[in-house]
Parts: sequence; structure tokens; C-alpha cells
Amino acid sequence: MPLDYKIAESTLANGLRVIVSEDHSVPNVTVDLWVNVGSRHEVEGRTGFAHLFEHLMFQGSANVASGEHFSALMAAGGRLNATTWFDRTNYFETVPRGAMDLALWMEADRHGHLLDALNQENLDNQRDVVKEEKRQRYDNMPYGNALIDIYAAVFPKGHPYHHATIGSMADLDAASVPDVQDFFRAHYGPNNTVLALVGDLTPEEGFTAAQRYFGGLPATASARREPVEPLPPLPEPVRDEHLEDVPSDHLYIAFRLPVDDTPEFFASSLAMDAIGGLTTSRLCQRLVRREQSATSVSAHAMGFVDGVSLGFIMIDVAEGLSADAVEAAACEELVRFAEQGPTPVEMESAMAQTERSWLSSLASQEERADHICHFATLQGDAGYINTFLDRFGQVTPDQVQQVAATWLTPQSRAVVAYLKQDGATL
Repeated sequence: MPLDYKIAESTLANGLRVIVSEDHSVPNVTVDLWVNVGSRHEVEGRTGFAHLFEHLMFQGSANVASGEHFSALMAAGGRLNATTWFDRTNYFETVPRGAMDLALWMEADRHGHLLDALNQENLDNQRDVVKEEKRQRYDNMPYGNALIDIYAAVFPKGHPYHHATIGSMADLDAASVPDVQDFFRAHYGPNNTVLALVGDLTPEEGFTAAQRYFGGLPATASARREPVEPLPPLPEPVRDEHLEDVPSDHLYIAFRLPVDDTPEFFASSLAMDAIGGLTTSRLCQRLVRREQSATSVSAHAMGFVDGVSLGFIMIDVAEGLSADAVEAAACEELVRFAEQGPTPVEMESAMAQTERSWLSSLASQEERADHICHFATLQGDAGYINTFLDRFGQVTPDQVQQVAATWLTPQSRAVVAYLKQDGATL
């Protein structure tokens, strides 16, 4: 049966796209805003700004005190947070229906009037918070910098996806209040934002509320740049090895992939699942179950919109075994998959996993709001949540094989290896 979530959309005069998905199953409303700015919009010398603003947005605005966004909405029974990624920054809260107006008023205040409260003290405070986050999540954790290394290996210097969202601490140290004010003015405006309201309300109620709180904000954001030129697969292997005090040898075998929201990307996602993303995948069956040369294998396809995407396989090498031999075995399976293509069982398993994951996420009101914002912001189609599985299901085994033969070859791999100091050699 086709999906049929209710989607209603309106655009305010200032450019804010408002999407309402009516659902009276619980007396809650999820307020989700996606700002079309992420780390890919940052320029050299100004990295980390998108993520910094995720923090600064909780430090008060014209009519809201520092920290009050959390305290007021939690006191009303809400839960809230924010995240930053390459392609966007989002702010979200789920509140009882009676607290929706409070959430919208507070969001409008910080999205329209953050600069009234942005000062040197707030900047210094949140800069220190981001530095501590980097120490905890990246620098002082085994394999913590692996993704940073993968991005740098797969994408050339200067490319929008070369640096991670955490950014450069040197860039953040050099940032002044005028610098961050300019970033806010360029990217934060209703004409660069999507607002989704999902839950216990009608479209008319949602559009009226959005107009009441956001309608008076000016369209301040600068025009978006066009995507950069698409990148082809890596022309030759890239290698980045690290000898560190880690529990075991880890291999990350990464590839460029086709841009998101294309049949080619969907095919590459299915290929990644069949090769290493499922417990029934080829690498899990060979390396973990039969040869026991790895203790775990996983694979991920990450869809990006700026001309290219990313896929990588993570292998935890078993104690005492050769990382080079495990990598060679993985390359053999990549070649075999490109030559043979997926079996009917592999296609069925990968399709079933995608469908299960998608339907499970849509069952959550918060995740559904996030998907609506995602597709409205990055693909221009809020109703995409109802058609995604249909598009995905049109991928053929031949397309999967062709994508694997083009993008997922040993010749086009970037390997980031974390090797134990006591047993590894360079």
C-alpha cells in the first residue's frame, strides 16, 4: 500500500517554507527547522562556523535569556535539541500541543534576533564548549578522528566535503564577533529555512501560527551558490595509516559515490548493504563467520547534495591477524561483486532492510518531521517521504552491478587504517 502521510505546504512572503503534517494520534507537535547551511558552505579559514551556531543559538536572543530555550520548553514538557551536518543545520522540539506557540515564539526570536544577544562573552563561552566537544568525541576516543581522516582522504583540499563539521580549532580561535555576525546574516533568514510542524494540528492552524511568529522577519539570507562540479571516482588508491594506542586494528575503506537522490546513489546504497552492510553481506559472511579474520564489519552510504556522496566499509580486524590480508580479502570481494552483481537474495535483503528502516523512522513523529524538512530543503519536495520507497524500489540488479563496477573498485578506494602500536608496522 502506498504511503499517504498528510502534507500541506505554504510559503510566507519572506520566503519561509512552512510544511504541516496533520497527525492527531498523540497530543504533541514537533517543531522542526532546517536552515540550508552546513559545513559545506564554509570557506577556508572559517571552518566550524555552522556547528558553532548550533551552540550559539541556545545562548539567548532579543527576548530570551541564555539557556532559557531549554529550560522553558522542558518545563512545559518538551524535549529539544539541534544538530549540524555537511548540508544543513536543524533545530527541533517536540512539545505538548498547548506549548506549540511558546516553541514557535522562541524559535522566531532566535532565528530573527540572535544578534541582539551575541557578544564576546557568548562567543568565547561556546568556542570553549566546541573545543571540549572535540576533545571528548574526537581526540580522546579510540578511532575518534577516523571520519575526519576519511573526508580528507576522499575529497580534495578545498572541496566542500573535505573538512568535518567540527571544523578547525585554529579557525574558531581566530573568529571575531563581526565574523560570526556576518555568517549569521548570510545564512540565517526565513528565505533559507524550512519549518515543519508535525502532529496535533491542522494545516490552517500551522500556517496561521507560522505567519504570526515568523511573518515579520525580513528575508536576510544571501542567495545559495550552485553545487560544485561533480567528482568522479578516485583515480587511484589513497592511503592514510595511523599507529595509535587503539584496542584493535581498524580498516576504513572509503569511496566516492554518486550524488544523493539519483538512481545511481540508490543503487550504490544497495551495493554497500550487499557487500558489507548486512549480517548476510559478503564481507560479514567471509571475514567474520567463515575466516574469522574480523570481529565486525559494517558499511554505510552517506548521501550528499554537492556533486558527490560518500560510502565506507569499516572492518575490525581480529587480534593477531594481518590487516593487510584482511584488506586484500575485502578487495577480492569488491572485484567479485562488480563482476557478478547482486544475487536475487542480496537484492531482496537489501531492499527489505531499506524498507524496514524507512518505515520505522516514519513511525516516529520527530523523525518524520526531520525527513520532511530534509527533502523539502535539499530535494525541494516535502512529499518525498511518501514516494521514496517507490523510487528506491525501481533500482535494478544491473544498475547495482554497474555502480559497483564504476565506483566501488579497489582502484578507487581510500583506506584509513588505525593500527595498534604494539603490533603494526608501516
